[in-house]
Amino acid sequence: MKLAFHGAAQTVTGSKHLLTLNNGKKILFDCGMFQGMGSQTDVLNASLGFEATEVNYLLLSHAHIDHSGLVPKLVKEGFNGKIFCTPATKDLASILLEDSAEIQRDDTKFINKKRAKKGLPPYEPLYTPADVTAVIPLLNEVAYGSWFTIEPGVEVLYTDAGHIIGSAAVHVRITENGKQTQMTFSGDVGRYRDVILRSPDTFPQADYIIIESTYGNSLHENIFNSTDKLHEWIEKTCVQKKGKLIIPSFSVGRTQELLYFLNQLSNEKRLPAIKVYVDSPLSKEATDVVKSHPENYNSRLRKLLQTDYDPFGFDELVFIKTVDESKQLNSFTEPCIIISASGMADAGRIKHHIANNIHDGKNTILMVGYCEPNSLGGRLMNGAKEVKIFSEYYKVQAEIGSMRSMSAHGDYDDLSQFLACQDETAVKQIFIVHGEYDVQQDFKRKLLKKGFKDVNIPALHESFTLV
Repeated sequence: MKLAFHGAAQTVTGSKHLLTLNNGKKILFDCGMFQGMGSQTDVLNASLGFEATEVNYLLLSHAHIDHSGLVPKLVKEGFNGKIFCTPATKDLASILLEDSAEIQRDDTKFINKKRAKKGLPPYEPLYTPADVTAVIPLLNEVAYGSWFTIEPGVEVLYTDAGHIIGSAAVHVRITENGKQTQMTFSGDVGRYRDVILRSPDTFPQADYIIIESTYGNSLHENIFNSTDKLHEWIEKTCVQKKGKLIIPSFSVGRTQELLYFLNQLSNEKRLPAIKVYVDSPLSKEATDVVKSHPENYNSRLRKLLQTDYDPFGFDELVFIKTVDESKQLNSFTEPCIIISASGMADAGRIKHHIANNIHDGKNTILMVGYCEPNSLGGRLMNGAKEVKIFSEYYKVQAEIGSMRSMSAHGDYDDLSQFLACQDETAVKQIFIVHGEYDVQQDFKRKLLKKGFKDVNIPALHESFTLV
């Protein structure tokens, strides 16, 4: 067998790993889009690194665009096999891929106007909404915890990864010539004791493991302090300074965590009488999907449902739908909270809110997750005194805050606990993906100390022969 890495190789985005069996059948783990790679992004997304028509099966770990975003391109280029995923992943992927196609469509219109003026040929998007529609019939729902056969000699098991709603670690058991081999792909590993989701499941002994490493050399702050820390920022900004609390937030996962914490503050009568605006149509759709899959909740949240039928809703919450409603927020002068996408503040409506509020020292821009250093959010977190937004420069007068306790990715301790069910001496090879190279090198050293004997950090398009 051969295993090739066509994405998330020494970087945190573009997850695509291709397993070729001895009989020539090809199984693809994820088909993600590269994001935030600067001028290289378009080049990296232009080619899958393999022939789509040769892939027989796609095993999708979860719906985040860096794991699912090129599935429509895969289908557009000729893939017509089965795609397996959990029910919640199917629901989330449907709305995320549609949103991705619409963003590409709108961006392409803008880009092509400029290209036409220069006499350049039109730019083509990676895929269109019609290409997304073609994906949906190929999505096959599978439950956690049960092996199923995709063809003779090849079985698959999905176990809960605890990262976002519906996320899974994917396990493949191959039987050839009487020999059985098992491979595990971690997908993205969530945090143990998450406030919403179940902890990652244990899984059977593997011969080969593909493991993510986003926070493979660091530890998070305690997530259970998040409610109190958020309350402190609300009190400081909205009560004491009478300003606006602007929170860039990813539509899937992070926004629902924020709503959960705010709902808790509301239940405890600690939320001031101010409006909380969620200005992201995708966030509203994603929240509805999360609400529709309570089977993924942890026991604590399921118990809360007995007394609070909507742990993501409260009286002060307002979902903004239209562009006009979003623009109206710019003229509001009263204290409020505005949650808007994207989480790195590099796209979407949040850029407008930052541009309209960054000049006022009463306001706070609160970062609640990882930001690529070159993104707008990253520059703000790194102390920039002036930032460029929509071709204009803005002096940073608003306070810049951060809450590092909020992350859907497990840290080093979580990754170690995820692997604790394995006999290290029985694992033939472990492959580290989905992380920055310096982090991966640290993580590799830690895994070697734990007893894993053959640890690899694949380069982009590197291929390994599995014995």
